[in-house]
Amino acid sequence: MISAAAVAAAVGFVPATAQAAGPAADPGRGATAASPAPGAGSAQDADTQEAAGRKAAESAAAKDATARGARAKTADAQSAPDGPGLSARAQSSHFDVGVGTYNTYAHSLILATTVNTDLEPAGRSVQYDVAWGDGTTDQDLGPASDFAHFKHRYAKAGAHKITVTATDLLTKTTSVTTKDVVVDGSEFTPHAPARLLDTRDGTGTSAGGPVAPLTTTRVKIAGNAGIPAGVTAVALNITATNTSAAGHVIAYASGKAQPTTSNVNFAAGQTVPNLAIVPVGEDGYVELANRSAGPVDLIADVTGYFTRSAADGYTSVKPSRLVDTREGLGSAKGQAAAQTTFGVQIAGQGGLPAQGVTAVALNVTVTDPQGAGNLTVFPSGQQAPSTSSVNFTAGQTVANAVIVPVGPDGRINVRNNAGDPTDVIVDVTGYYSADGKAAYLPLEPQRLSDSRTPYPWPLAGQDYRNMLMGASGMALEAVVLNTTVTNPQGSGHLSVAPDPNTINDYMHGTAVRPTPPDSSVLNWTKDATVANLVQASTGTTSMVDVWNRGWQPTDLIVDLFGMYDKN
Repeated sequence: MISAAAVAAAVGFVPATAQAAGPAADPGRGATAASPAPGAGSAQDADTQEAAGRKAAESAAAKDATARGARAKTADAQSAPDGPGLSARAQSSHFDVGVGTYNTYAHSLILATTVNTDLEPAGRSVQYDVAWGDGTTDQDLGPASDFAHFKHRYAKAGAHKITVTATDLLTKTTSVTTKDVVVDGSEFTPHAPARLLDTRDGTGTSAGGPVAPLTTTRVKIAGNAGIPAGVTAVALNITATNTSAAGHVIAYASGKAQPTTSNVNFAAGQTVPNLAIVPVGEDGYVELANRSAGPVDLIADVTGYFTRSAADGYTSVKPSRLVDTREGLGSAKGQAAAQTTFGVQIAGQGGLPAQGVTAVALNVTVTDPQGAGNLTVFPSGQQAPSTSSVNFTAGQTVANAVIVPVGPDGRINVRNNAGDPTDVIVDVTGYYSADGKAAYLPLEPQRLSDSRTPYPWPLAGQDYRNMLMGASGMALEAVVLNTTVTNPQGSGHLSVAPDPNTINDYMHGTAVRPTPPDSSVLNWTKDATVANLVQASTGTTSMVDVWNRGWQPTDLIVDLFGMYDKN
């Protein structure tokens, strides 16, 4: 897991907001200053190369010290009366290569290498041959007194063995060293929906009973339900129920400081779910904090996890609608009947390929339900699990992000567990596959934007906020955000889409007003507080727009949990 400080200092992440249209200096829109992420040759790149160079020099020096000790022993033995009579000076010449690496991206790393030698002259040339451990090689020439720098991108996440051979071009003296590396990116493994925590019946907890006010409960991830050790993040559907006071739930990695972000918001008496992609602590646990003045029962269902090993990468797609029972799109026309299941074709739909999709990222909305209940979304070919994906009350319109494995026939199932019928809408936002190019970089949760502070700046009706997601050298595919609407002055819905403009367009007043998307992320009514996760595509400009599609202002909170990087 990468800390927020590391992202800001080492990766160059730059969150920002800007006005919707017109000159960047428009004070009426309250824009904050934004600067583009550092590019190639920036101070950021120099810092990473310097850090890798220090590691290379230390590596070469350590190897040299070990070799010097061995040579000294050899020289002592050879200068003995019965030795071969070689001089200690002849045996002391050394030529040792060291390497240092700096992992910055999901699949890529920077390598620096240098030699430690007493061969003369000091300015002699050295050839470096690098075998990256994936069947590819690089070569460079340079003076022995300098560092040689390489950048390499692996096709998949995981462990690799790098071999560096240095050759003195004058004497043909060689030195070889190896280094085992693991790139920073994590790839996804789908998991059949399974319940890891339910404080109502004691599942996953020894304490039993609801979580007390302002306390936390631990959820075992690694080693639970077949999830392996070394898991870096987990996709959990977290549900708060039997709530006795308004509040929110914070999900974060065990062993880390509790962040100021939120995942699930609730009022007294509500049952509210929300998907979270949560970093996992080194001990294999995550923490769920009850930030309310009353006890609350918490439920956590897993649908997949991330590890720093080769698995499935992520690909975002333009949000599109796969199912709308009100129109008969992707299903029979008419509300889904009580206690029934219908299938949904995923492969080959909504911009997804016909083959190879292992899991899909969806936004599932219930509208006009005739009674209270929940939906369960699960892979085809399996029995419906005892987990839930969306909880609702009569007459409520509510959405929840869902990551669900796809069955071998390219389909998923949606089951209405309620005792009454309801309409169901399913939008797709992305998918996972073995050939997906983007790996996940979990971050320490951080708040990007809160329109309530440091001064009130609600998002106007039919308007949007713009955010720059940038990092030196990164090739972003999408970011994982938790969006929260609070204090809305009317009903509406939220949409999230990539911005077609660049940060320079906004800075120079040449930006055009984007067209709002047709899809929705969450729905709200007046005075409600509603949250939902979104895996937001960053498009080609690394900029994301968050739209208020209602007609009255609302406060908006945006928290960042991770990013998908192709580099």
